Amino acid sequence: MPRKPHSVDAYVSAFTALTPENVEELYDLVAEDVLFSDPFNVIHGKAGFRQVFDHMYETCNDPKFTVSDVAHSKSASYLRWDMTGRLKNWPHTNLLFHGMTEIHIDTDGKISKHIDHWDSASQLLRYLPVIGAIIRPILKLFRLKTA
Repeated sequence: MPRKPHSVDAYVSAFTALTPENVEELYDLVAEDVLFSDPFNVIHGKAGFRQVFDHMYETCNDPKFTVSDVAHSKSASYLRWDMTGRLKNWPHTNLLFHGMTEIHIDTDGKISKHIDHWDSASQLLRYLPVIGAIIRPILKLFRLKTA
C-alpha cells in the first residue's frame, strides 16, 4: 500500500520550487495562526507569514531553497537546507545560508510553526559593509586557536 504523503513532504516540495508566481501553494499549506520565526523576525498569522516571503522577493534576486535532509520526530519535523540568492540593492551581496527549519503540524494537517535556525552573524552580517567590521572581530574572539 503506498504511503500517504506527509504534510511536510508537500511543504518541502512547495518550499524548494518557490517562485513569486507559485508562492500561493506554500501559503495554502500553513495554518491561519501560523508562527514564523527566524533570526530577524517572530511573526504570528498567515498575513505576516506572507509578508516574510513578499519581503524576501522585494530584497533578493533569485532566492532558492534546497532541502538536503528531512527528519521526523514525535512532535516536529526538521528540514536541513541551503538558501542562495543575491541582494537587489547595495551592497548586492551574494547570499548562501545553511540552516535548519523546525516544522510543526496542527491537527488539520496544516503547518502551525515554521522556526528557522541559522547563524545570521557568520553567514550574513560579517559580509556587510560597516556592521561586518564590527562583527568579524567579535566572531574571532570565539574562534578556537589551533596549532
